Amino acid sequence: MKIVTLVENSCGNENCIAEHGLSIYIETEKHKLLLDTGQTDALIRNAEALGIDLSAVDTVILSHGHYDHSGGILPFSKLNHTAQIIMQRLAAEPHYNGERYIGIDTDILKLPNVRLIDGDMQLDDELFLFSGITGRRFYPQGNRKLSYLKDGVKTEDDFMHEQCLVITQNGKRWLLSGCAHNGILNILDRYKELFDSYPDFVITGFHMMKREGEHTEDEKAVIIQTARELSQLDTVFYSGHCTGIPAFELMKEIMGDKLIALHSGETVI
Repeated sequence: MKIVTLVENSCGNENCIAEHGLSIYIETEKHKLLLDTGQTDALIRNAEALGIDLSAVDTVILSHGHYDHSGGILPFSKLNHTAQIIMQRLAAEPHYNGERYIGIDTDILKLPNVRLIDGDMQLDDELFLFSGITGRRFYPQGNRKLSYLKDGVKTEDDFMHEQCLVITQNGKRWLLSGCAHNGILNILDRYKELFDSYPDFVITGFHMMKREGEHTEDEKAVIIQTARELSQLDTVFYSGHCTGIPAFELMKEIMGDKLIALHSGETVI
């Protein structure tokens, strides 16, 4: 198995570029796939620099319907016309941060290889997708500013368009979530319902991003408690993007070697 961070907010390879976005390249025994595609064509430039052939990708999983995870789909589709692009049907709905549109480019929906799904889906014995995360403990407070159009009316986003990818490989399970808008603990609760265990590895943002000194005391308490609960698991977490450096550093103090930073151009395994 091979996992490479193609796009991330920070750069770990001088030949690659960073942007506010996320894209993970994965090779399994049966697949070459992408989780998310970043904000621009940065994934293409970084893949070229790293010697990764994106034309060989067979599957693209969109974790949720935001521009910084979907923006690379159209540039990617010019290189690769055959990879199935799987997203929750609700990811196609308009999404906003205040008045600013942050949803996907609607031209993506015109691609013939886009597959809109509803809920969980078993792709094969390696790949499983799940959504339906309804728990709200330690829910990221940044979500309160985010909305979507429901019957033409702006409604606070419930992130039913968010899906997580589970990869089973060599007796281990990897859980990948783009931003964990539903809250990583709620996502892990849903995972445990499905698999009666916890994953061996998790790659995710924690959606806790703020600049130094901007977190409220309540937000710090959520970050600390989340890290404490995660530190009790026999799971290694790789994180970056929407986690933010101040939150990551606070969690790292608690989680130690169980928390590892993601950077553009670096190999995870």
